Amino acid sequence: MYDVIVVGARCAGSPTAMLLARNGHRVLLLDKASFPSRTLSTHMISVAGSAQLRRWGLLERIEATNCPPVKRIVLDVSFELFGAFTLVGFPPPVDDGFAAIYAPKRFFLDKILADAAVEAGAELRENFIVEEVLMDGEQVTGIRGHGPDGKTVIEHARLVIGADGMRSIVARSVDAPMYNTAPSGTCGYYTYWSGVPIDSLEFYTRPYRTIVAFPTNDQQAAIFVEWTHGEFQDFKANLEENFLATLDVIAPDLGRRARNGKRVDRFMGSADLPNFFRKPYGPGWALVGDAGFHKDPITAQGITDAFRDAELLANAVHAGLSDKLPLDEALKGYEQQRNQIITPLYEFICDRATLEPFPIEFQQVLAALRGNQEAINRFFGVIQNTIPFREFFSSENLLQILGAGSLTETTAAH
Repeated sequence: MYDVIVVGARCAGSPTAMLLARNGHRVLLLDKASFPSRTLSTHMISVAGSAQLRRWGLLERIEATNCPPVKRIVLDVSFELFGAFTLVGFPPPVDDGFAAIYAPKRFFLDKILADAAVEAGAELRENFIVEEVLMDGEQVTGIRGHGPDGKTVIEHARLVIGADGMRSIVARSVDAPMYNTAPSGTCGYYTYWSGVPIDSLEFYTRPYRTIVAFPTNDQQAAIFVEWTHGEFQDFKANLEENFLATLDVIAPDLGRRARNGKRVDRFMGSADLPNFFRKPYGPGWALVGDAGFHKDPITAQGITDAFRDAELLANAVHAGLSDKLPLDEALKGYEQQRNQIITPLYEFICDRATLEPFPIEFQQVLAALRGNQEAINRFFGVIQNTIPFREFFSSENLLQILGAGSLTETTAAH
């Protein structure tokens, strides 16, 4: 009998298992993959997420994979009213001077996280397929599945946590309710390039197109391109040509660097990018990571979301299993904390994921940032999860940025 079974051992599951094991709980960690292995990913770990790795004692392991720190953000925009301009900066430091972004390939990151869970005392079973979530009435009691040998295995636990992605078997089995949903607005592809000089996180945004590029392991560049969801089949039909043509039009300097370099991997991507919250707990079960909450990857925050929610959930579960709080009350608090932190940015991302032009009021704010380095850095703190969305986009702060005049409700909301 385990205290907790965690289904899924990547960016949400392994940290949850690690933190619970560090608190003395008996944890079984399961994954259908073996590690190291690849998976679709936005790669980027924001300043807030990188700071968590540092607090967990794992950042040096990321650095040892030859993954460079990024300490500069470049945002390139073009508006009809305000023209084309570039904002350059970086968020203010956190945690006694820490300020860096890392973007490791998942081949390295997930192995580091799984190893850390095992070192903390969790039991890891790789290549394990969960076939069924066991229930006694509405109470989840464990799982049934099989490992590489095909033999049926049944394990029981006080709590089963689904960290197994947006198509989570745990979420489906308990029929976890969805809310605050929005359809997929984009499709996206990425790949890796060698010989492409890059030392910054580069964002290029135009109506109906977004490009993101940054350095990753082994002196390679990761380049992402997003189009509207309805264009998926057209772009997929001639992927490389359309990918490079988008770079040429929107980010010609990056396009030149890519053409002068060498593509070293296949194109990877998806058009299945829904936006939703799920109720993340119930009798004997909980959800974390993409299983409990998913949003368009346009701002590349999925890994940071997983880290944050893993810590929130692990704290709640520890409080419940240690009888500091009733478990249901602790898990209810987890959902409230998660939603309070992420909802404002989630709503902004759902609006932006249509790739429609930015609202005029938001364009006005970005244009007003020019020449105000402190405000630029704080704006980048919003997308790096170190400055609360509501704090930056408060009426008082926007009035200060804009300098004079009154704000409409739309301006304050966006």
